[in-house]
Amino acid sequence: MSEEILINVTPMECRVARVENGVVQELYVERTARRGLVGSIYKGRVVRVLPGMQAAFVEIGLSRTAFIHANDIVWPKVEGERERTPVISELLHEGQSVIVQAMKDMMGSKGARLTTDLSIPSRYLVYMPKGEHIGVSQRIEDEAERERLKSLIRQLKAESPDTEAGGFIVRTVAEGVSEHELRRDMQFLVKLWRWVQERCVTAATPSLIYEELPLFMRTLRDLVDADVEKILIDSRETFVKMQEFVHDFMPQMQDRLEHYPGERPLFDLCNVEDDLQKALQRKVMLKSGGYLIIDQTEAMTTVDVNTGSFVGSRNLEDTVFKTNLEATHVIARQLRLRNLGGIIIIDFIDMQEVEHRQQVLRSLEKMLVRDHAKNKITQVSELGLVEMTRKRTRESLEHLLCEACPACQGRGAVKTAETVCYEVFREILREARAYDAAHGYQVVANQKVIDRLLGEDSAAVADLELFIGKPIRFSVEALYTQEQFDIVLL
Repeated sequence: MSEEILINVTPMECRVARVENGVVQELYVERTARRGLVGSIYKGRVVRVLPGMQAAFVEIGLSRTAFIHANDIVWPKVEGERERTPVISELLHEGQSVIVQAMKDMMGSKGARLTTDLSIPSRYLVYMPKGEHIGVSQRIEDEAERERLKSLIRQLKAESPDTEAGGFIVRTVAEGVSEHELRRDMQFLVKLWRWVQERCVTAATPSLIYEELPLFMRTLRDLVDADVEKILIDSRETFVKMQEFVHDFMPQMQDRLEHYPGERPLFDLCNVEDDLQKALQRKVMLKSGGYLIIDQTEAMTTVDVNTGSFVGSRNLEDTVFKTNLEATHVIARQLRLRNLGGIIIIDFIDMQEVEHRQQVLRSLEKMLVRDHAKNKITQVSELGLVEMTRKRTRESLEHLLCEACPACQGRGAVKTAETVCYEVFREILREARAYDAAHGYQVVANQKVIDRLLGEDSAAVADLELFIGKPIRFSVEALYTQEQFDIVLL
């Protein structure tokens, strides 16, 4: 499989596209003014403890207070005591200073999710200062390799007294790496943690202690593996910074890092810009003629599969099966592309044969193997529904790039001009009963509403004037949406 990473950098934002076999599979966007919080360490102040929710709100210097649950707090374990989660009031109190790390970004009206179980990642390892566990990524399946890596980490910890405290997790990209590279990573992490500890003592409350790397650096650290053949960057300055990073931590990737000087915008290659625009639409077309409808709600994301113009050639069951099978490929890509997370409900077209249901499910699981986000899939229900969860740490692409429509407030529909006209009539009657307008009333509204009042509903307007005994005038306001209007007393 051919993989490329395209990095587009401007002073305002950084965008990263992961391209597999010429098709965009993942998109990451980070605005300079609104950097992601995940991984950053803060010195915060507890502002409110909520025993009823087993949680607390912590001020970390952002626009909204962050949230921490009792299960995300590390507390000293008493030997011999049965494992239990203490009451939140035993762990935190109002006004207390606490060192925390962001687990999830602010999403919608929710503040960031925090933990006191700190972790600092590098290229091959994740260091957990408050842990003792030595783990290996589940994506490394070779048992012999897993044991080799575990024994190497134990050996390296034993050799250096500085690394005795704390645990390590070996990352997927560490498969096959040498002892020297692991030792260098470990020394770097311990040194970084020592610096963080010093900052924790001297820093004010609340304040940022350690900021996670910018997106283009995280791309090199987290996304680049042996399968990546080329990394293209269109910014000379960023290219130089990445060269330095690669030279220090990933020398084997030096020949794959390239600066893109072309006149044509980098994201026009492989149709990244087109895919970005399509990823914001509800409807996704299938090659066969079928289509998907993807809707994001507060509670979950729903995916509806439809045959559309695809009529098949044999029978209905075969047509439905082929459409569902094709949909699994597109759904898996769209989940990654749109960065959809949380609960996801997929409404496949009803299939009568049990074997077909199983094949569709296996196909979906197979397509999600390459997804970096952790996911879990249930069986196909009697109604043809598949429930799944996908880990969400950052906002979806739609929530990042879009906002609720000012005309419909996110409903996806606006009142018809007819409905608004009748609301205008009712409002004029209310005004006539409450106030005595000497010279009548003026209606200020959208062009479509005024056109209807002067056209189809002109007879109703004349009857209303006769009833209230006052003239009614009309004025168009171009900036008003179809639902907006005002009644002015003259």
